[in-house]
Amino acid sequence: MTKCAILGASGHGKVIADMAELNGYTEVHFFDDRWPQLNSIAHWSVKGDTPHLLDSVSTYDLVTVAIGHNTIRLNKLELLKNAGAKLMPLIHPSASVSRYANLGQGSVVMANAVINAFVSIGIGAIINTCASVDHDCELADGVHISPNASLAGSVHVGRLSWIGIGAQIKQLTRIGHEVVIGAGATVIRDVPDFEVVVGTPASTISRK
Repeated sequence: MTKCAILGASGHGKVIADMAELNGYTEVHFFDDRWPQLNSIAHWSVKGDTPHLLDSVSTYDLVTVAIGHNTIRLNKLELLKNAGAKLMPLIHPSASVSRYANLGQGSVVMANAVINAFVSIGIGAIINTCASVDHDCELADGVHISPNASLAGSVHVGRLSWIGIGAQIKQLTRIGHEVVIGAGATVIRDVPDFEVVVGTPASTISRK
């Protein structure tokens, strides 16, 4: 029997649980800070909150965080790492991940995503359903690449940035830290830290 613990009982968590089972984990437990008011999600049990998980990390073969908010996800992963949790990447069986790519601890790669050769992905990244990350891209810690987003070759994405659903990023583009790229945006120029950009071609609408 192999056991997986998931911190964050949400819709995203359900997808992570399904992925864990597809990867052969026979027992999946959730933990969530809304416990004990929240004690189940679908057919899975919620066993406790963050302190309960920190106390029991040694009993799990895989621990992952299913929280969409980039900063919170990364902070929770740091707590778990310091507690000795096993934070390997989790990859959907239908995803295509190059043997030359490097995935950080606690990262997840969803169904039909593509990660090509010599991509480097940091801690706690989400590469969501059908996203494409081409050769030589560098994604920092806590990045979220949303469903159907496409990054051409040698794109750099800074820490805690969010690439919206269906966005397209031109090759050799640098995306700063804590940037938000809106849904369907087409990014053809570098984006400085903390900017929110939307549209085709993408332009800045605000700064975080």
